[in-house]
Formats: sequence, C-alpha cells, structure tokens
Amino acid sequence: MIPAQRQKYNQKFSPEKYEAFLQKLEEGLIEIPFRVAETPVFVPKALKNKLIEAGNEIISLIRQDNFKSLTENAIPQEWRVPNENAQPHFLTFDFGVCKDEKGELIPMLIEMQGFPSLYGFQHHMGKNFKEVFNIDDSVDYFLNGFNQEKYIALLKKVILGKHQPHEVALMDVDAHNQKTAIDFLVTQKMLGIKILALEDIIKEGENLFYQEGSEKIQLKRIYNRLIFDEIAENPEILNKNFDPRETLNVEWVTHPNWFYRISKYTMPFLNSKFVPETRFLDQIDNVPHDLENYVLKPLFSFAGMGVIIDVSPEDISNIKDPENWILQRKVKYEPAVQSPTGGVKAEIRMMYLWADGEEPQLCINLARLSRGKMIGVRYNADFDWVGGTIGLMEK
Repeated sequence: MIPAQRQKYNQKFSPEKYEAFLQKLEEGLIEIPFRVAETPVFVPKALKNKLIEAGNEIISLIRQDNFKSLTENAIPQEWRVPNENAQPHFLTFDFGVCKDEKGELIPMLIEMQGFPSLYGFQHHMGKNFKEVFNIDDSVDYFLNGFNQEKYIALLKKVILGKHQPHEVALMDVDAHNQKTAIDFLVTQKMLGIKILALEDIIKEGENLFYQEGSEKIQLKRIYNRLIFDEIAENPEILNKNFDPRETLNVEWVTHPNWFYRISKYTMPFLNSKFVPETRFLDQIDNVPHDLENYVLKPLFSFAGMGVIIDVSPEDISNIKDPENWILQRKVKYEPAVQSPTGGVKAEIRMMYLWADGEEPQLCINLARLSRGKMIGVRYNADFDWVGGTIGLMEK
C-alpha cells in the first residue's frame, strides 16, 4: 500500500529468502503451526492515522463511566469470574482494509477483544522481517514512539505488575501444545515467567502453586491465555485442577470477564464511520430486505466459528437465542496488498497495553492476509501470500 516499498519488496523477494525468514522465526523455539505470510503489510501514513483515530473512538467508549453497566449482560453467568478489576490490561481491535466512497483506504472494525494477543511473537516477527528483507527505517511495526526497549519495559510492567517473574505464569489449558505456543515461548524469553498448563497448577485453599523441582512456589499473578469457549464442551477439566470461577488469592492479567465485555457484544454501542452497522438480533423489529449485505454472528464464539455469511430469513427465524447474536453489515475488503499474482485482502489488529492505573497505550500491531471468503486459516489453506504477518507503518 506504500507503492515504493511494495515494489522494492516484491522485486527483492525470493522463495529462498522467505524460507530463511521462517527458519529465523523458529530458531531456538518451535515449529510454527500456522501460516506466516510471505510479506508484511506496508501501511501508508494516511491509513495509519485513520487506524489510530478509530482506536481512540473505541477507547472513548470503554473509558465511559457506564461501560460496565452497558456490558454486564455480555458475561455468560456460567463463566463469570469474581474479583473483577477496574480495567483490562490488553485491547486489540481488528480492522479490515476497505475503500470509502472517495476511493480512499479506510479501516472498518471487524472484531475487538479485551484479551491478550501475540504480544511477544509480533515483535519477534517484525524484527526478523526488517532484518532478513533489509527493510529501511522509514517504516516500523511499533507505534506511538515505541521501540524494543520501551516496549519490553511496558510489557513487563503490565504482565509482572509488582511481582517477581517466578511468581507470574502464562496459563492456558494445554499451554505447550497450543497453536500460539511460539508466542508463549517468546514471551517467556522476554520476561522470565513460567508457562503452565491448567494441570500444572496446584490449589491449596485460595492459594495457587506450581512445583519447581522440590520447591513449591506460590503464583501471585496469572497472565491468562485461557478462553472459556475452548473448554465449553469439556468443562469438567476445571474440576481436576482449579476453577478460575472460585474466589482465589491471585491477580489476573487480564481478568477473564474482560474477554466478554470487550467483544462483538460491544459493537452495537459504537457509532462511527469506522464501524459497520451492528445490531443485537433481538432488538431488530424489521429484518433488512437486503440480507445479502449482512452477516450473522454469534456473540459467544471465537476464530470465526458459527458465523453465517450468506444470511437468509430462515437463518434468522431458526435462531432460538437472538439475544446472543448480532446482525452486522458486511464489510467489503479491498485487495490492496499487491502480491506477484494479484491483490490480497488485509486485516490489521491494533494492539494496546494498559498498565494498572495508567492510560492504554498503542504499541504494536498484527496483520493477516487473505484471498479466501473470510480471513482465517481454514479459508485460505490453498493459497500463498496469505496468513499471519505484521503491518510496517509509514513514519
């Protein structure tokens, strides 16, 4: 999207260089189980500024005094966790790259989460893209004046809080076998924290511990990567170790309730040129006549599961719990990234860190490239120049 950078990159690209890049990403870590795209996304200043503006508008809603009351019904009762704190520690906003009526590139909000993303891996990826492909410093994957030193310092502040690294653990159901395990390992190298599966954690009273050799160490803070939706079909797994829904003597970063508060549920409350028309299905009196221009999304799902792209009136009438669905105007992605074999659609995730008692700070980003019907691995299995990547933003 920055023509000079794109032309230069494509001319210098080779499959051999791409393979060298992938090897550097995996070096000393693990094999990456998801597809990493052949290219970063070169984001021009005008689009970067719109992405920042869009993010600021969303944060204004989240900072409202009534935000918690607005989103109280977002949290399923069966997954509500006690001792919720005043703010999330992570904000991630996904925008499709589109064109407006003037033919200019514009971001359109697709999804949002008060939940961590690949904060370790994206720095690792961006650094290696710039080094392996010799990309100049007129573009950067950091935003808002951040560099490696400043970024890692804030990441430590957010995740460690006032505790020592050995008192903090990144936790997921089966952490070492998750698709995002490479991010866990990069984060561990950066911060020195433990990576624990649910079964590694021992509960005694309201305290949590893990075993390190012959020593039992108390966990003071959990960097939570567990998504309850992933265990909804197997909830008894929580009975074997500890249940996050119990009252526990531990700090959450970020508290699990924020995953639901800042989500698709939040989108109907936003009124912005960067947000497609979104309504709760149970609040729609008249179904739009042009349903082909809408998508139907379940509120409580992730990774695109359950989304109905080609909506029919029957789809709507068949839904038994309309309060748990949204109807959203379709976003038309612009194939703005030029690959050697044509245009590719892009999505950019703006990623914020929010230290306790401070202001949210935009630090870094993630991007995904797609040629399929939707963004996501399962829709792009047979294509190249697609997959996870990063935006290199014009300074």
